[in-house]
Amino acid sequence: MADESRNFQVEIITPERVFYKGEATMIEFTSVEGDMGVYKNHIPLTTVLAPGIVTITEEDGQKKAAVHSGFAEILGDKVTLLAEIAEWPDEIDWDRAEAAKRRAEERLATKAEDLDLVRAELALRRALVRIGLR
Repeated sequence: MADESRNFQVEIITPERVFYKGEATMIEFTSVEGDMGVYKNHIPLTTVLAPGIVTITEEDGQKKAAVHSGFAEILGDKVTLLAEIAEWPDEIDWDRAEAAKRRAEERLATKAEDLDLVRAELALRRALVRIGLR
């Protein structure tokens, strides 16, 4: 009999821990090429993650997390995200995220000669992703 399950394995791994391991019917995340949605039997693909919100759709609901950079490997029956940082909403310090957003916006607004533009933009993006989970 054919396997009719829509589920596939998902793992999100950071340097500190296995952040998530389970079955999903869909996973959505942000790559450097744009937003991606993956179902079971997706074409094999490896891509670079960009800071964004990951949505894991399970049989009984959705889980959302902030993921900040890394790599994604998509195979027919498994998706693995290797992320620098992954955070559930209850792990985020909202005051700290708001403060980081303000600091990054101020840095970008001053346009100082010694400003590391890429670093400031990335800091702003990470803060906005965290705040987006609220």
